[in-house]
Amino acid sequence: MYEIRLHSRGGQGGVTAAKMLALAAIREGKFATACPFYGAERRGAPVVSYIRIDDAPIKVYSQIRQPDLVIVLDMSVMETVDVLQGIREDGRVLINSPHPVDMQGHPTYHVDLTGIALSLNLVIAGSPILNTPLMGALAKMGYVTFDSVKGAIEETFSDDRNVEAAQLAYEELER
Repeated sequence: MYEIRLHSRGGQGGVTAAKMLALAAIREGKFATACPFYGAERRGAPVVSYIRIDDAPIKVYSQIRQPDLVIVLDMSVMETVDVLQGIREDGRVLINSPHPVDMQGHPTYHVDLTGIALSLNLVIAGSPILNTPLMGALAKMGYVTFDSVKGAIEETFSDDRNVEAAQLAYEELER
């Protein structure tokens, strides 16, 4: 089983990203679950989402304590949350940043999800929406295919800019 923990802030699209990633995996014939964990339920508050992907049915629906992948959509979350807590020794990190970030020796990938969202005016209530560009980055990392990402995005959103955002992130992801 592959376990992913996604750190975001309310209003950035982290919960929707978790659901779309699970949907993309299901589109590939895998089993997947997505489970959000809210603290203070308000825009801007830290939110954690958990995604599990497996080739067999998943019977666990809880928080993930030892993720294989940690995703950070907002670096300011790291000021109050230890995003690397419990990460597996060989765990990877994907961070929303235009520049490389040292994450204590873990293989770290970065892409400017915020810049991509802003360039396409994917903004709601003043906040860039990061879920669809994130999906492109995850496809590039090999968690799901871009075709399944595209299908999950199209099933969730009707605006073509969302697929374009995923394509840009797919092209721009770096390690």
